[in-house]
Amino acid sequence: MTTQKKLALVTGASSGIGAELARIHAEHGGDLVVVARRRERLDSLKAELEAAHGVTVHVLPKDLARPQAPQEIYDEVRTLGVTIDYLVNNAGFGYRGFFHKLDWAINEAMIQVNILALAALTRLFVPHMVARHSGRILNLGSMAGFMPGPLHAVYYASKAFVISFSEAIANELRHTGVTVTVLCPGPTQSEFTQVAQMSDVNLTRTLASTRQVAEAGYDAMLRGKPVLVPGLANKITVHGLLRLSPRRVSTRISRILMEKRERK
Repeated sequence: MTTQKKLALVTGASSGIGAELARIHAEHGGDLVVVARRRERLDSLKAELEAAHGVTVHVLPKDLARPQAPQEIYDEVRTLGVTIDYLVNNAGFGYRGFFHKLDWAINEAMIQVNILALAALTRLFVPHMVARHSGRILNLGSMAGFMPGPLHAVYYASKAFVISFSEAIANELRHTGVTVTVLCPGPTQSEFTQVAQMSDVNLTRTLASTRQVAEAGYDAMLRGKPVLVPGLANKITVHGLLRLSPRRVSTRISRILMEKRERK
């Protein structure tokens, strides 16, 4: 399936899965609006993609931890005079630690980026998609959203919101020509694990390829698949073990996975 002349807005595009999603879209001939905090990385990505694929990339340096950012992004897109065909809500972050010990500002920013910005951008752009009877939304969830997350309580809860929200509006938007997909990867090779203080926990002993995760998510978005858990082992874990296990058991397993690995 081609995405020729389709324009995608990708948040969190400066690194990791977001940068790979932007690359994949450009490889399909699509133009982009890329959003992230770090302008220099966005400028570098713009130069790379425009030179390699002859596409147009618009750079919007925005910090989604600022409540005003979604409206600013929407207003600037309108000023550019472009139409957003694909909305990719990829931006998000986590931080490991006991909830009662973490600085509230960290958790507040996590809620703002992972939940409020995602929902706000969706609300701003979806009405235009519905009016055109065309559009695709890809939200970045996580396997974390299927279980409680001791030592990562707010992050796991935020991804539970993303999954539930995405599935609900996917149902609401049936027959409108607009599809919603939530991508729920397991641990992936990206800056996320360093930022989240998870480099040395049991969960990140093995990491999936960022490119493979992004390709799977992009393909699922094009097909309009509501939920994608990439990787056979991850599918078995989510659709088998987690859904069948009592919540107290999955919570205990989650806690073990988030504890630091023993040094040998």
